[in-house]
Parts: sequence; C-alpha cells; structure tokens
Amino acid sequence: MKTVTSADGTSIGYERHGEGPSLILLHGGSGTRRHWDALRPHLTDDFTLSIPDRRGRGGSGDGDKYDLSREVADLRALVEAVDGPTTVFGHSFGGLVALVAASEISLDRLVLYEPALLVGDHRGDDLASRMESRLNAGQRQDAMRLFLEEAGGIPDVEQLPWWPEEAGLSLAETVVRENYEVEAYELPAEPDIDVPTLLLTGEYGPAHLRDAVFELDERLSDSRVVEFDGVGHVATQSEPELVADAVRTFVYGD
Repeated sequence: MKTVTSADGTSIGYERHGEGPSLILLHGGSGTRRHWDALRPHLTDDFTLSIPDRRGRGGSGDGDKYDLSREVADLRALVEAVDGPTTVFGHSFGGLVALVAASEISLDRLVLYEPALLVGDHRGDDLASRMESRLNAGQRQDAMRLFLEEAGGIPDVEQLPWWPEEAGLSLAETVVRENYEVEAYELPAEPDIDVPTLLLTGEYGPAHLRDAVFELDERLSDSRVVEFDGVGHVATQSEPELVADAVRTFVYGD
C-alpha cells in the first residue's frame, strides 16, 4: 500500500492498479477502498487506478479536526502524486469531495455517481443529528440503519444478506461528521468547474440524489448524464461492467 501526506499531516493510504491514463476512485460514506473491488478488474486494462481509503478509515489516518476542505486537501495530495493528467471518479460522499475539489485542483475529467448533494426541497435535512442522537444513546446499529435507508435509498436493510456484519458500523461517527458537511454544503448557482463531467445515476437511486444529479447537470457548463436502468445507488458494485463501459466511453470517446 502506498501513502501520501495531506496538508494537515494526515497519512492517506491508497492502492495502485492497472496501466493507462490516471483515474482516482473515491468511495462514499459507509465504505472503504474495498467498495471498488467489483469495478476495479473492469478498469485495470485501460487506466492506472489510484484507490484511497478516505481519512478516518482503513489504511488512512485522521486529524484532530474535520471539515470538507481537509478531504479536498487529501485529494490534492493524491493528484499531485500521480503521473500526468487525472480523472477523478467519486461515488456518493466521494462525489461531493470530487465536485468541490474540481474548482480548486487541476483535473482532466470528472465522474460523479450520485454525489451527496442536497438541492431544492431536500435541503434542511437533519439526518446527521438524528444519527448522532442514536449513537449517543448507544444505538449504533440503528444509526447506521438510518443512514443506509435514508441516504442510500435501501428500503429495509434487514433484508440484505450483509446486514449488519458488513454495514460498516465502526464508521458511524465518521459518517455523522460527513453528513454534517453534506447538510452544510450549498451547490453554487454556477459552479466554478470547467472540466468535462460525467454524471451517473441509477433508475432506483435515492430520490434526493437523483434530483441532485439532474440539477447539477443544468448548472455545469460541460456535463452529460448517463442513467442506468434497473439499478440503485451502488451499480459500481452490482453492475460494474455497465459503469466501466460508461467511464471508458467518457474518457476515450465513442
């Protein structure tokens, strides 16, 4: 595992795979770099992949303080460590990090799968405080259930074969602090982003994230939307070939 050091001294661990143009993969709130295990084999013939654990989990360290700007600084350190122009692919909260970073860091292209944005009537959500209340009451499992069902659009997590053993319960505090950042962030009317951007969404993705994708498409100067039929928020895991094909087409052309 390789590491880079962020601006605040935090060590960010990442894996490197494949050969080709640089592509950085940023996972979402309840995941780690393992989120990309299903997609990775479909991209390594065409890209050099850099796959970090975002701060506060896996092979990465953490700081005494937290805000979105520190995540952007982590990404900056990783971009500076790779060779040549790079595309960043962010999923969910990783998509928010990539979106904010794109106005501050020189990128070649941007891919966002249902970035964690709140637009329109969805603003004003208090998911973070409701999760925190459950954590303070010792209800860790209930806190993560709330997150997965509301933010991830899962109707009933108890019906999933990996619940609760693989639900990332140990990351609950990290998820809470990230959700406070989601709730605080307001998408600019004209985002200062001029790189080509691919916006991905699943037919059954959470309504608030799908709304954000289409609103973001209207506000960006150079973007396109690809909607995957019959999938939800994690086609990166359930339909990796579809996602890989969309990314390849976007970067290499039709």
